[in-house]
Amino acid sequence: MAPPRRGPMGPGPRPFEKAKDFKGTWLRLLKFCKKYWFAIIAAVLAAGVGTVFTILGPDKLSEMTQVIISGIMTGIDMEEVFRIGMTLAALYGCSMLLSFIQHIIMTNVTHKTSRALRESISLKINRLPMWYYNKTSVGDVLSRVTNDVDTISQSLNQSIGNLVSSVTLFVGSLFMMFTTDVTMTITAILSTVIGFVAMFMIMGRSQKYFSRQQKHLGEVNGYIEEMFSGHTVVKAYNAEADCKKSFDEMNGNLRKSAFRAQCLSGMMQPLMGFIGNFGYVAVCVVGALLTMDGRIGFEVIVAFMMYVRYFTQPLSQIAQAMQTMQSAAAAGERVFEFLDAEEMDDESHKTRTFDNVKGKVEFRNVRFGYEDTDKIVIKNFSAVAKPGQKIAIVGPTGAGKTTLVNLLMRFHEIQSGEILIDDIPISQLSREEVHSQFCMVLQDTWLFEGTVRENLIYCTEGATDEQMEKACKAVGLHHFIRTLPKGYDTVLNDQVSLSQGQKQQLTIARAMIASRPMLILDEATSSVDTRTEVQIQRAMDELMANRTSFVIAHRLSTIRNADLILVLREGDVVESGTHDELLAANGFYAELYNSQFEQTA
Repeated sequence: MAPPRRGPMGPGPRPFEKAKDFKGTWLRLLKFCKKYWFAIIAAVLAAGVGTVFTILGPDKLSEMTQVIISGIMTGIDMEEVFRIGMTLAALYGCSMLLSFIQHIIMTNVTHKTSRALRESISLKINRLPMWYYNKTSVGDVLSRVTNDVDTISQSLNQSIGNLVSSVTLFVGSLFMMFTTDVTMTITAILSTVIGFVAMFMIMGRSQKYFSRQQKHLGEVNGYIEEMFSGHTVVKAYNAEADCKKSFDEMNGNLRKSAFRAQCLSGMMQPLMGFIGNFGYVAVCVVGALLTMDGRIGFEVIVAFMMYVRYFTQPLSQIAQAMQTMQSAAAAGERVFEFLDAEEMDDESHKTRTFDNVKGKVEFRNVRFGYEDTDKIVIKNFSAVAKPGQKIAIVGPTGAGKTTLVNLLMRFHEIQSGEILIDDIPISQLSREEVHSQFCMVLQDTWLFEGTVRENLIYCTEGATDEQMEKACKAVGLHHFIRTLPKGYDTVLNDQVSLSQGQKQQLTIARAMIASRPMLILDEATSSVDTRTEVQIQRAMDELMANRTSFVIAHRLSTIRNADLILVLREGDVVESGTHDELLAANGFYAELYNSQFEQTA
């Protein structure tokens, strides 16, 4: 495990931008939901119609008040009161039912949208080039899949229906107030206009903090994932204090951005509460004056008390919906930024395949440099591997050994030159076709939570138990597996302790079971003891028989029987030949080889 990285995800503040395109991001989110537009429209209609039923309530309440006031001296018409009361109950009941339907529909839509977004991200992960992950932290990608998608889901669920209901309630109550009394309506508007101003001022300032909150959250997640996976290195180097300091700084940035975003968002509720109460007071005072002049009746004041609540309440709901939509826009930008990342070229048109791979591999004047740097790693590499040969690639750290096999596997694309397999340029073949010809055993082992059997026959169809046991016996792992609680059906998880060497033995056995025409071994025995290495070496010799094999090794004693040794230095082949020929030449290879056996005083 590499030591903690101090790159883009390292400590220290980063410059953050506001949401680049709030409107564009939301239009894209809605476009992403186009399969569910009918359901969304149905939810919007349900929310709108349900709100209209609510708006009609105060008018009926005003009628009931007028009936009661008119009958105080002569007798209250209880049948009319009962009729109006039942109408009110029906209106509010329909409103509740439609609101419930709207919530059910939007909950269903948001969960399906979240699933579709995660599926898109999952597919995107497999279409991105390797260099993308060299500059992006795993934790940040995970944060986009989990936190950002959840934020979008919650916003879709809460904001659209609430926004439609609130706007309908606001416009409808305003219309009903004007039809009831213009003077009282103007009083209500003037008393709440300050709410509009405050709402837009707060929204304008809060968007950048919501954007920062999402980005800082991704930063913290990335750093936690990195430190947790490398906790052994952290402890070995007593870096706990440094890690805590870095985490505290990142966590402090998240706290500040989240505090400011939530504070500005939290100001909306008390502010709107004050505006609503102020509206009640204004309506009561003006209504009392108008009643004393005989211009309106008491029932109008009762209706306006309800209308003012319906008029001011949507301001708070609209503000909250807009805040939620802003947060979703910030999250949506991060998700779409990932989905818009440059992908590997589409190769669906490449249908050429191998008929019978012999294993000839040729490098012709290959040149390569990573896209995010100006440094050329492979300068002008040429070599030919004949079918069935064992090719060893040696050289100091950073010479380009692993990069070379990554180019062979088309994990990266060369800038110039050609790589050919059986005289066919691999650029004319799909990546899947190239990958299907190779087995790879890397220094960094990879096992997933599953049974030993599932890890061994990973993506190898038709593998038998006999092949699996033969491979495990060859690498010296069969006896250990038999001692596990369920043998080959034991699930590998935190409760099953495997040494790094045993993990590497499993990956070597996996390659033996796959049995493909060509083989790549990148420091495959670096984590096993000398005795096990000898056993594995014999197994690999058997595996490499009649297969073209590329072996990267720092322990030069393990590749003495190679048919061809390529010595790399600063991206160029400086020497090539057999072990004996290179030693006789007394050049750079001889210097590397002898340095491994020198004894210091």
